[in-house]
Amino acid sequence: MFKFLKRFFDFFLSFFGLIILFPLLLLIVVLIKLSSKGPAIYSHERYGLNGKTFPALKFRSMVIDADKVLKVYLESNPQMNEEWIKTQKIKNDPRITFIGNFLRKTSLDELPQLLNVILGHMSLVGPRPIVKNEIEKYGEVYNLYKSVRPGITGLWQISGRNNTTYEERVNFDKEYIENWSFSFDIYILFRTIKVVLFREGAF
Repeated sequence: MFKFLKRFFDFFLSFFGLIILFPLLLLIVVLIKLSSKGPAIYSHERYGLNGKTFPALKFRSMVIDADKVLKVYLESNPQMNEEWIKTQKIKNDPRITFIGNFLRKTSLDELPQLLNVILGHMSLVGPRPIVKNEIEKYGEVYNLYKSVRPGITGLWQISGRNNTTYEERVNFDKEYIENWSFSFDIYILFRTIKVVLFREGAF
Protein backbone atom coordinates (compact mmCIF):
# COMPACT_ATOMS: atom_id res chain seq x y z
CA MET A 1 0.00 0.00 0.00
CA PHE A 2 2.75 2.45 0.99
CA LYS A 3 4.80 1.61 -2.13
CA PHE A 4 1.74 2.27 -4.30
CA LEU A 5 1.15 5.59 -2.52
CA LYS A 6 4.79 6.57 -3.02
CA ARG A 7 4.65 5.71 -6.72
CA PHE A 8 1.38 7.63 -7.23
CA PHE A 9 2.80 10.63 -5.36
CA ASP A 10 5.96 10.53 -7.48
CA PHE A 11 4.07 10.32 -10.78
CA PHE A 12 1.56 13.02 -9.88
CA LEU A 13 4.11 15.60 -8.72
CA SER A 14 6.55 14.88 -11.54
CA PHE A 15 3.92 15.05 -14.29
CA PHE A 16 2.50 18.37 -13.18
CA GLY A 17 5.96 19.61 -12.26
CA LEU A 18 7.12 19.17 -15.85
CA ILE A 19 4.08 21.06 -17.13
CA ILE A 20 4.51 23.96 -14.70
CA LEU A 21 8.28 24.16 -15.19
CA PHE A 22 8.21 23.86 -18.99
CA PRO A 23 9.06 27.57 -19.65
CA LEU A 24 12.05 27.30 -17.28
CA LEU A 25 13.19 24.04 -18.89
CA LEU A 26 13.02 25.64 -22.32
CA LEU A 27 15.04 28.65 -21.13
CA ILE A 28 17.73 26.38 -19.70
CA VAL A 29 17.95 24.46 -22.98
CA VAL A 30 18.48 27.73 -24.88
CA LEU A 31 21.16 28.97 -22.44
CA ILE A 32 23.08 25.69 -22.65
CA LYS A 33 22.97 25.65 -26.45
CA LEU A 34 24.15 29.27 -26.62
CA SER A 35 26.97 28.80 -24.12
CA SER A 36 28.68 25.68 -25.49
CA LYS A 37 28.57 23.08 -28.25
CA GLY A 38 26.70 19.84 -27.72
CA PRO A 39 23.26 18.57 -26.67
CA ALA A 40 21.35 20.34 -23.89
CA ILE A 41 20.40 17.06 -22.21
CA TYR A 42 22.53 13.97 -21.79
CA SER A 43 22.00 10.57 -20.20
CA HIS A 44 24.34 8.54 -18.05
CA GLU A 45 23.93 4.89 -17.12
CA ARG A 46 23.03 4.41 -13.47
CA TYR A 47 21.99 1.43 -11.36
CA GLY A 48 18.54 1.37 -9.85
CA LEU A 49 15.75 -0.93 -8.64
CA ASN A 50 16.70 -4.63 -8.72
CA GLY A 51 20.17 -3.69 -9.97
CA LYS A 52 18.83 -2.77 -13.41
CA THR A 53 20.47 0.06 -15.33
CA PHE A 54 18.65 3.08 -16.67
CA PRO A 55 19.59 6.32 -18.48
CA ALA A 56 19.60 9.05 -15.83
CA LEU A 57 18.80 12.35 -17.55
CA LYS A 58 20.43 15.68 -16.75
CA PHE A 59 20.96 19.05 -18.31
CA ARG A 60 24.49 19.05 -19.68
CA SER A 61 26.75 21.02 -17.33
CA MET A 62 30.11 19.91 -18.74
CA VAL A 63 32.13 20.40 -21.90
CA ILE A 64 31.78 17.74 -24.59
CA ASP A 65 35.25 16.18 -24.12
CA ALA A 66 34.82 16.05 -20.34
CA ASP A 67 36.62 12.69 -19.84
CA LYS A 68 39.74 13.93 -21.62
CA VAL A 69 39.71 17.22 -19.70
CA LEU A 70 39.40 15.35 -16.39
CA LYS A 71 42.20 12.94 -17.25
CA VAL A 72 44.63 15.75 -18.10
CA TYR A 73 43.64 17.71 -15.01
CA LEU A 74 44.07 14.78 -12.60
CA GLU A 75 47.41 13.78 -14.13
CA SER A 76 48.75 17.29 -13.52
CA ASN A 77 47.14 17.65 -10.06
CA PRO A 78 47.96 14.56 -7.90
CA GLN A 79 46.22 16.05 -4.85
CA MET A 80 42.97 16.45 -6.80
CA ASN A 81 43.41 12.91 -8.11
CA GLU A 82 43.37 11.61 -4.52
CA GLU A 83 40.21 13.62 -3.81
CA TRP A 84 38.57 12.20 -6.93
CA ILE A 85 39.42 8.61 -5.96
CA LYS A 86 37.94 9.12 -2.47
CA THR A 87 34.77 11.06 -3.32
CA GLN A 88 34.28 10.88 -7.11
CA LYS A 89 33.97 14.69 -6.95
CA ILE A 90 36.38 17.63 -7.07
CA LYS A 91 35.99 21.30 -6.28
CA ASN A 92 36.47 23.76 -9.15
CA ASP A 93 35.92 20.95 -11.64
CA PRO A 94 37.53 22.06 -14.95
CA ARG A 95 34.94 20.15 -16.98
CA ILE A 96 32.03 22.31 -15.84
CA THR A 97 30.84 25.19 -18.04
CA PHE A 98 29.82 28.62 -16.76
CA ILE A 99 26.11 27.83 -17.17
CA GLY A 100 26.74 24.33 -15.85
CA ASN A 101 28.21 25.69 -12.64
CA PHE A 102 25.05 27.69 -12.00
CA LEU A 103 22.82 24.72 -12.85
CA ARG A 104 24.69 22.46 -10.45
CA LYS A 105 24.74 24.88 -7.54
CA THR A 106 20.99 25.41 -7.90
CA SER A 107 20.35 21.71 -8.69
CA LEU A 108 18.51 22.77 -11.86
CA ASP A 109 20.63 20.32 -13.84
CA GLU A 110 18.60 17.47 -12.33
CA LEU A 111 15.16 18.68 -13.47
CA PRO A 112 15.10 16.32 -16.51
CA GLN A 113 15.07 13.45 -14.02
CA LEU A 114 11.40 14.23 -13.45
CA LEU A 115 10.94 12.27 -16.68
CA ASN A 116 12.91 9.39 -15.14
CA VAL A 117 10.43 9.45 -12.25
CA ILE A 118 7.44 9.36 -14.60
CA LEU A 119 8.97 6.41 -16.46
CA GLY A 120 9.48 4.54 -13.19
CA HIS A 121 13.29 4.60 -13.20
CA MET A 122 13.53 6.87 -10.18
CA SER A 123 11.61 8.30 -7.27
CA LEU A 124 11.44 11.90 -6.09
CA VAL A 125 13.13 10.79 -2.86
CA GLY A 126 15.56 7.91 -2.49
CA PRO A 127 19.24 6.93 -2.37
CA ARG A 128 21.68 8.54 -4.80
CA PRO A 129 21.67 6.91 -8.26
CA ILE A 130 25.11 5.32 -8.59
CA VAL A 131 27.39 4.25 -11.44
CA LYS A 132 29.04 0.85 -11.94
CA ASN A 133 32.34 1.61 -10.19
CA GLU A 134 30.46 2.68 -7.04
CA ILE A 135 28.83 -0.73 -6.50
CA GLU A 136 32.00 -2.14 -4.95
CA LYS A 137 32.24 0.84 -2.61
CA TYR A 138 28.72 0.18 -1.35
CA GLY A 139 29.66 -3.34 -0.28
CA GLU A 140 26.83 -5.16 1.51
CA VAL A 141 24.73 -1.98 1.45
CA TYR A 142 24.28 -2.43 -2.31
CA ASN A 143 21.78 -5.26 -1.74
CA LEU A 144 19.74 -2.82 0.31
CA TYR A 145 20.28 -0.05 -2.24
CA LYS A 146 18.84 -2.01 -5.17
CA SER A 147 15.66 -2.84 -3.24
CA VAL A 148 14.29 0.66 -3.92
CA ARG A 149 14.28 3.26 -6.68
CA PRO A 150 17.04 5.88 -6.48
CA GLY A 151 15.85 9.45 -5.93
CA ILE A 152 16.30 12.93 -7.37
CA THR A 153 16.84 14.06 -3.80
CA GLY A 154 17.46 12.18 -0.59
CA LEU A 155 18.91 12.14 2.90
CA TRP A 156 22.43 12.78 1.56
CA GLN A 157 21.35 15.93 -0.28
CA ILE A 158 19.94 17.50 2.89
CA SER A 159 22.77 16.33 5.16
CA GLY A 160 25.82 18.10 3.82
CA ARG A 161 25.80 16.92 0.21
CA ASN A 162 29.28 17.38 -1.31
CA ASN A 163 30.77 18.27 2.09
CA THR A 164 30.37 14.66 3.25
CA THR A 165 32.73 11.71 2.86
CA TYR A 166 31.83 8.81 0.58
CA GLU A 167 31.33 6.53 3.57
CA GLU A 168 28.86 9.03 5.02
CA ARG A 169 26.93 9.10 1.74
CA VAL A 170 26.56 5.33 1.80
CA ASN A 171 25.39 5.46 5.41
CA PHE A 172 22.82 8.14 4.57
CA ASP A 173 21.40 5.91 1.83
CA LYS A 174 21.32 2.96 4.24
CA GLU A 175 19.61 5.02 6.93
CA TYR A 176 16.97 6.30 4.49
CA ILE A 177 16.06 2.83 3.19
CA GLU A 178 15.91 1.25 6.65
CA ASN A 179 13.75 4.06 8.06
CA TRP A 180 11.59 4.92 5.05
CA SER A 181 8.11 6.31 5.58
CA PHE A 182 5.83 8.59 3.57
CA SER A 183 6.27 11.34 6.18
CA PHE A 184 10.07 10.92 5.91
CA ASP A 185 9.81 11.60 2.16
CA ILE A 186 7.73 14.73 2.77
CA TYR A 187 10.27 15.96 5.31
CA ILE A 188 13.16 15.42 2.88
CA LEU A 189 11.32 17.21 0.05
CA PHE A 190 10.71 20.29 2.20
CA ARG A 191 14.28 20.26 3.52
CA THR A 192 15.52 20.00 -0.08
CA ILE A 193 13.85 23.31 -0.90
CA LYS A 194 15.89 25.00 1.84
CA VAL A 195 19.11 23.30 0.76
CA VAL A 196 18.62 24.34 -2.87
CA LEU A 197 17.70 27.94 -2.03
CA PHE A 198 20.77 28.41 0.16
CA ARG A 199 23.00 26.18 -2.04
CA GLU A 200 24.14 24.17 0.98
CA GLY A 201 26.99 21.78 0.20
CA ALA A 202 26.88 22.50 -3.53
CA PHE A 203 29.95 22.83 -5.75
